Amino acid sequence: MAVTDDAILRIKEMIVSGQLRPGDRLPPEKELGERLGVSRSSLREAVKALEVIRVLDVRRGDGTYVTSLEPRLLMEALSFVVDLHSDRSVLEIFGVRRILEPAATGMAAGRLSDEQLEHIGQLVDETDIDGPIEDLVAHDLAFHQAIVEAAGNEYLSRLIESMQSGTQRARVWRGLTQHRAADRTIDEHRQILHALRLRDADLAQALALTHIAGTEQWLRDAYESGQQR
Repeated sequence: MAVTDDAILRIKEMIVSGQLRPGDRLPPEKELGERLGVSRSSLREAVKALEVIRVLDVRRGDGTYVTSLEPRLLMEALSFVVDLHSDRSVLEIFGVRRILEPAATGMAAGRLSDEQLEHIGQLVDETDIDGPIEDLVAHDLAFHQAIVEAAGNEYLSRLIESMQSGTQRARVWRGLTQHRAADRTIDEHRQILHALRLRDADLAQALALTHIAGTEQWLRDAYESGQQR
């Protein structure tokens, strides 16, 4: 194992064990290097790596701190990676969504508050089906994210949110090329909303699965058709 990798793991162990907590300032470089048994250069490389994934916050002239370690912050690195996807990998992203989002929707059915349910209903009611496709995609993103957040699992919510940008272009593409895609999307959203209002977890989960799988299948057909040309 590289010395830098070892330093990263040692710092991680300090955080996991509670020696360093969110918001804590790391010991001075010389002291920390001696404690970890690594050189200053290796320690600096480790700190840079942990800064990139938002575990550490390097403040010039002040010191290095452990971040809040909140899910939204830690998932930013994954969001960055997803943004670098290829067209083919969008199918894999949809495959992950197909696994996670229906389960989250089922969870939300039994946990969402009246206020959250009202908010989701407003998102559906305020959608302009004749408006720009970009607005419809923005609605689609907001609708799904509101449901996932209602499931009450912060890590699940942030994980799904981190993948949303990777599917945005595909959603716009579908809206521009597939006949009545906007009507179909809104209709399926209304069906999911109805199931949520009934607090029917099984129905909500099944409808969410059908909704996401339909988009995934359309994208797969479009991709394979393009490959054959």
